[in-house]
Order: sequence, then C-alpha cells, then structure tokens
Amino acid sequence: MILTDRIAHGVAAGDVTVAYRRWMDTRGIKAGSTLRTVAGIVRIDRVDRVDLEQLEASAAGYNSRAELVSTLRGDETVPLWRITLRWIGPDPREELASNAILTAAEIDEISTVLKKLDARHHWAEPTLYRLAEQPGMTAAQLAEGLPIGKEPLKRRIRTLKEHGLTRSLPSGYRLSPRGHAYLDATDPKRQ
Repeated sequence: MILTDRIAHGVAAGDVTVAYRRWMDTRGIKAGSTLRTVAGIVRIDRVDRVDLEQLEASAAGYNSRAELVSTLRGDETVPLWRITLRWIGPDPREELASNAILTAAEIDEISTVLKKLDARHHWAEPTLYRLAEQPGMTAAQLAEGLPIGKEPLKRRIRTLKEHGLTRSLPSGYRLSPRGHAYLDATDPKRQ
C-alpha cells in the first residue's frame, strides 16, 4: 500500500487517520504492519470492509465524500476497505543517512556491503559516484551505461537507501550526507 505524500504528511500531523482502498482481498495488508512513507513510519491498526455510506472524507484527508470517491480505483464490484492508520515516528533510515561522521568500522562495513552488491554486476559504486556528481538523476538515467536495467536498478537503489547512502527525491535520487562522507573517506581524489 502506498500513501501519497500529502496523505502521509497528514497521518504524521494527526489529521489523517484512515485510508480507503478497493481490493479483492487484503492479504498484502494486515493490522499491525507498518509502512515506510515520506513522512516516516505509519502503522496499520485495523483493516475493515466498509460500504460507500461509511466513508469518512475528512478523516481520510479529503474535503468531501465525492472527492474521496473520485480517488478510489476499481469498479464498485471490488470490495471497499477502510485502513486505520497511525504515525509511529520518523524513518530510522533518515537518521542514518544524516550521519556524516563515520568510524573506521562503519567505513569498512559500507565497503563490504558495496563489494557484495557489486559482486555480480558493478553498479553500486558507480551509482554513488554518479549521484555525487549529478544529484537528482533518475533510475533510467543511472541505468545508462550500467549492466542492469531501470527496474532492477530501482530495487537495488533501495538497498543503498537501507544503508543510509542515498535519499529519494520526488523524481530521482541524491547522495545522503553519509554517502558523501563515505566517498570522501575512501576516494583520495575527493579528500
């Protein structure tokens, strides 16, 4: 389940407490699970089947029921679900990404991760350098000249983000302060 930036920030502010989706089943979404959003970690507290008459537009971040209904995908034969949401806190990857003071052990750990990521296809290190030189590059732009395509690269860039080395932009990616600190510490040309 993906929340738009506006809705995710609404959940973080406490203004949005529910989302509605049309799904045949809810196997992919369960009460107690969490979502990473642009506004931090959001917990799914409940998932209940509802009827159109039960929609709460303001709780979902909309001005009217009609506005909310216009965002629902799928036809009326697909069951409608209310997902009760609660903001848990900031994304821990953000704190990691902001840390630009690296210990020798952290530098070694990042180097080990990058070597593993580059074992089959050399993409991770070149991606970091390209983002250092040109922040905002998209996966399609980054994939040019790499031995992997855009979609596999997107998934792999998430691994870089898990280690605090990159950040996502509305369109494209940039190196995080931690990513810059790593390149500065390991590349004599950048020192």
